[in-house]
Formats: sequence, structure tokens, C-alpha cells
Amino acid sequence: MRTIINLNEDWKFMPKNTDMPQSLPENWETVDLPHTWNAVDGHDGNGSYDRGSYWYVRTFSTPKQPLAGGCTFIDIPAAGQQATVYVNGKKAIYHEGGYSAFRADITDLCNADGENLIAIQCSNEYKDSVYPQSADFTFYGGLYRGVNLISVPKTHFDLTCYGGPGIMVTPTPCDDGGAKFEVEAFVKNADENFTVLYQISDADGKEVGYACCPADEAKTTIYVPDAVKWEIDAPYLYTVTALLQRRNEAYDEICVRTGVRSFSCDPEKGFILNGTPTPLRGVSRHQDMLYKGNALSKEDHRLDAALIKELGANTIRLAHYQHSQDFYDACDELGFIVWAEIPFISVFNKDPEAHENCISQLKELIIQNYNHPSICFWGISNEILIGGISEKLVENHHELNRIAKELDPTRLTAIAHVSMTPTDGPMHHITDTESYNHYFGWYGGRMEDNEVWLDKFHAEHPDICLGLSEYGCEGIITYHSSDPKCKDYSEDYQALYHEHMAKVLDERPWIWSSHVWNMFDFGCAARDEGGVKGRNNKGLVTMDRKTKKDSYYIYQAYWSKTPMVHIAGKRYSKRAGDTITVKVYSNQPSVVLFVDGQRTAEKEVCDHICIFDLSLDEGIHTIIADAGVVKDSMTLEKVKEEPAIYVLPEYQERMDGVANWFKLAGDLDLNAPMEFPEGKYNIRYTMEQLAKSKEALDVVSEAVFLATNFKMSPGEGMWDMMKAMSPEAMTTMAGDSLPKGFLENLNAKLTKIDVV
Repeated sequence: MRTIINLNEDWKFMPKNTDMPQSLPENWETVDLPHTWNAVDGHDGNGSYDRGSYWYVRTFSTPKQPLAGGCTFIDIPAAGQQATVYVNGKKAIYHEGGYSAFRADITDLCNADGENLIAIQCSNEYKDSVYPQSADFTFYGGLYRGVNLISVPKTHFDLTCYGGPGIMVTPTPCDDGGAKFEVEAFVKNADENFTVLYQISDADGKEVGYACCPADEAKTTIYVPDAVKWEIDAPYLYTVTALLQRRNEAYDEICVRTGVRSFSCDPEKGFILNGTPTPLRGVSRHQDMLYKGNALSKEDHRLDAALIKELGANTIRLAHYQHSQDFYDACDELGFIVWAEIPFISVFNKDPEAHENCISQLKELIIQNYNHPSICFWGISNEILIGGISEKLVENHHELNRIAKELDPTRLTAIAHVSMTPTDGPMHHITDTESYNHYFGWYGGRMEDNEVWLDKFHAEHPDICLGLSEYGCEGIITYHSSDPKCKDYSEDYQALYHEHMAKVLDERPWIWSSHVWNMFDFGCAARDEGGVKGRNNKGLVTMDRKTKKDSYYIYQAYWSKTPMVHIAGKRYSKRAGDTITVKVYSNQPSVVLFVDGQRTAEKEVCDHICIFDLSLDEGIHTIIADAGVVKDSMTLEKVKEEPAIYVLPEYQERMDGVANWFKLAGDLDLNAPMEFPEGKYNIRYTMEQLAKSKEALDVVSEAVFLATNFKMSPGEGMWDMMKAMSPEAMTTMAGDSLPKGFLENLNAKLTKIDVV
């Protein structure tokens, strides 16, 4: 029978490029898995992180094989981003892609008796043929999901097909209340003596279905009467066991859990689960934590899933790569609808090898995760037009979609468009569903532009199932304001933004899914915004999972069925002004406010918000919000002057800089067509082309910073993602938030500079 041996302890690690060790190094650091060498520098704000090629080394004993001809496999759930495995100095396997499992048969490389040396070289160095090429998150390096040995008899369920489990289960509900389970197992080295015995057990462990097949064609359909469906609020799971049998002896066994459900998408009705329209409202999630990087334990993954469930979300977009089996398992158990995707993101590489890597990662994603009932969507790319469009890029998308449908015709495919993707063009009607990443109200435009854009697209394309795959803004819990503004990075503006977006989405059930960007703050070593470097701070929860921002609670008020009330602005604890505004979120009908024990006012909850304006004396006050079955409280101090730390120092400086920089616009005829003289730079040159002239780059970099707060310089920050874009293209994401004459002014400055 199969034996799984965990190899997570006592590895020797050296964060320096060295030759492959020939013996166990004594002077290297000892680490346990999961492990990443970027646990700190991947998000500590130093502006870069270690992208190297380093060794993990340890010894192991050859597993004893009870039957002649038994096999030993090395099993690596993920290694960032490329990895080569050696056993006793001989190469076992090389794998490209930092987020999926891979295995190799190492039987012939192991010593028959005694110890073996395993050496794994992991690399998160840039490689031109491996996705992701460039993206807005840290590419952590290391063995961050552990390592196992798997010992099996010579005849066993397949372990080598794209790292999959060796079995595919497809449950389909029937009209009579039962369900058909199509099951197929893949057996290696079978002869006529082997059969596969299938057993289906319900959630209580009771057998409800059974079948037997020859091992060389172990495919059949099992009917289960009175099947219980997998629902978001009641995620019922069946266990399917495949037993490889030789006469009266069991050789190998695998178990998977699955659920019976049907689903579809409709442009007008949105997502439909088991025949019921069910708007999907939830979050996106990255897989890292503060000072752990992506080296998360099973408990860490479970904590994330529990926090999202507490929020009341019913869907998760697992961005931008394959996540841990521990997290997919949690999604199955808790009832989330999952969008799983590959890291085909931001920048398209024309190299055919890069496309093959894309295909390989898609096959691994689908084959390894086919049995999870929570997964309903396979995502084939994200914001890929940042680097521009080409006929080959479109062609590759069609091929990826075709492969996804061939491997899994039961699920839907999805794509996440960057905001500037034209609403008409070849990137539409490739996948079953489509979504856009929009940041109106943050990177550009006003938050009210979101509903205008969504309604317009829906009216113009009534045949497209439209979702909102990303939206959000930064929120840093130190900064506060009674009059929050875009780009002040305050917790209060983030809350105001999400109040608006939660209402917009609630009023549009035809939006098949929406995913807040992001559930948690996450590592992006290149970022430098809002006084917090090395991270994207758009999370509803801080990166350490210790603090839920106010924006978390507005969604809980909209989505959770558990009674809740929350007083916003608890960290805005020292306030000045004649009138103090207290904002309360709740999913209850009304809220009574008490100040220092005295009942002050009662208001009906409107759009899950109650606002109370209070006149308070200087000093400390206790505020209580009573919503009947639930209460919340805060301590507030009325002061003459609010602390300076509440305001991001650079905010006003940048606002003043915007006004000063664009003063030339007043001298321009904004109705006149812009000129593009030959031999001079203009707004249609890419950032990479403009970078050939220091003068041109300085002009554009200043404009980009003032308009977006992004610092743009070659080799730093967001450069790799944005270098293929032109200033003209960038402004399409900014909407009408830019000062009047922005493009005209910038173009006028650039046309004074000779092309280098």
C-alpha cells in the first residue's frame, strides 16, 4: 500500500550560489519546511528582494518496499520559481513554474540500503520562458509548501501526469434527486489481474455507491440516490475512494472529496448555482503573510479562509497563480465559489517557450485541482494588455481557452481584463465569462465612474457575462480625516470607497462576480506608497491578519447573515471640530447610539450605514452602538487639534505639485488637435522608448508620479510592468480625474525634446 513520508524537517540551506553539495553540509543553516528566503525582504520596504538560486539539502532513508519492484517518488507541492532535484548527485527532475506540484520517480537513484542525499536547487531568478514575467507582487523563492516521499507498489495509481492525484470525479445532479458520479482512475503497470474498486461515502462515512472496473480501463459511472447538493451555505461533501485490488490484496488507495452541484452564468441573471441565481460577492487573495512570505502552514491557510467566511463573502479569486491544496480544501469545506487561475499576467512574452510554459501551468492547475467542488472557473490571464496587444497574444488566448475546455468541459473559463482593454475588440468572446479590473476612484476617475462604466458596457454587450475582478484602494490605519480624499491613503477614504462599491454591486445582481482587491495586504517589494513600502495596502485586513480595517465591516454588513454592528473610525480616536460624526455599519434595521451612558439618538439603517452628528465637550467619551442583538463600543477623545500623524506628509505636497506642474495648460488651446512633429518625442512613445532620453524620461516620470503616485524609473518599482505602455495609454485608466490639459501639457513638453 501507499506510504507518504514527510521530509519537512532538518534541511540544510545556503542563501548563496554554490556548487551542488556532494555530502550533507555541516556549516549551513538548518531550516524546516515550509521555507522561503524572502520571508522578510519580500515586503520589508528595502525596495528589492533576493532573487537567487539556492540549495536545500538533507538525507533520507530509502523506504522499505514490502513488494518486489516497488517505487519511490519525490513529491514537491510547489517550489518558487524553478527547481531542479538531485538524488545522490543525479538529476531527478527539473520543473518550471513556482505554484504547482511536481513529482519524479527516484527509485533507481536511491541506494538499496542506507542513507540518500537529496539536493534541491530553487531559483526565483528571472527566466524569460517562465511566467509570471513581471507583476505587482513578490515572487518568493524556496520550498514553501514542503517535500514528501511517496512509496507505492510497482502497480499503482498514476503519480506523474502533471502532478495530479490519479483520479478524476465528475458528479452531475439528476432530475430525480439522485446524482451520477463519473469516475476515472489512471493505473500504471496494470495487468489483467488488477481491478479498481470504487466506493462513494456520504458525509457520515456511510457507503452510498459502489462499482468495480478492470484496472486497464478504470472508468465508470456510479449512481447515488437522494444525493445532497453542495451549496454555499451547506457545502456537503462526498468521499470517493479508489482501491487498486489484485485478487484479495489491496495494492494502492486514493481518496478525494467532491460535491454535487450545477452552475452556469447568464448575462442578465448572473451566476446560477443549483438553479438559483446567486450573485458572487467576495475577495481576491494572495498567499503571503507578514514575515512568513508565502511559507504558510495549513493553519495559516485555514485562518485566511475563516476570516473570509466571517466577512460573509461567497467567492474567492485566488490570484494570480495556483494556491495550496490546503486552501482549496478549506474552500470546499466552507462553501466558497473559487476562480482559480494561472500566472499569465501583465506582460506577454512572444517566445514560444513562454507560451509552452503557460500551457503547462494551465494543465497542472486543472489536472491537480479537477476534483474540488469549490472551483467553478479557470482563469486564463490577468491584465495581459498592459504590455500591449498583438495577433499572437489573441491567438494564444484562444488556444488556452480551448485547452481548458478540452481538459474540463464541466467548468467555465474566465479572463480578467485590465481597465484600459477596449470594450470592443478581439479580447472579447474568448472565454465563457469576462471581468474587468477597474480602479475608478483610486488610480483615476471618480468612484462614481464605476457604475457608469458597468451599466454602459452591459447595455452595449448584453450577451457578455460581466464581472468586476478587481477594485479597491489603499487604506493605512494610521491616517484619518473627517473629509477623506482620494490618494490620502486614509482608512476613512478606503471605507468611503467601499461603502460606495458595496452599494453599486448590491444593486446589480447581473454582475456575475465581484472580487475586492484585496482581502489582505500583501508583499510587493517594488512598491513605495503612502508611507508603507514593500507592500500593496489595499487589503481589508492587514498583512499580519491582526487588524480588520473599517472597509472589512461594510462588506460584512452587506454580506453576512450573522447579526453585526460596527462603529467605524475607532482608530480615529482623537477628533477636533464643532461636530463629531460617528458612522456605524450594521445589517440590523436600526441602531441606538449611547454617549457616556446616555441614550442620544436612534436611526434606521440605510444602505447598511447609520450616521450620527454629535456635539461633544473636550475630553474622553464612551460611544456605544446598540443594534438590539449586537452592540459595539469605542473610546473617543474630543481635542482642539488632531495629531499630525493622521495626515500623510506627502499628500498636500503632491496636490500642490499637481497644480503647479500643470499651470502651462492654461496657455494651451485644448480644442486644438495635438501636434506630433517628426523627430520629437510625444505621448505616444512607450516609457521604454522615452527612457532613452533622460530629459524626456524625467518629464514623464514627474507627470506619472503627480498623477498616479507611481514612481517610474528603469529597473525600479513598477517599471517592468509599465515600460511597454505610453503616457497616452496610461491616461485611459485615469478617467476624468486628471487636471484639465494633462495630456496636452505633457505632449507640449515632450515635443520640445529631440528623439534620441
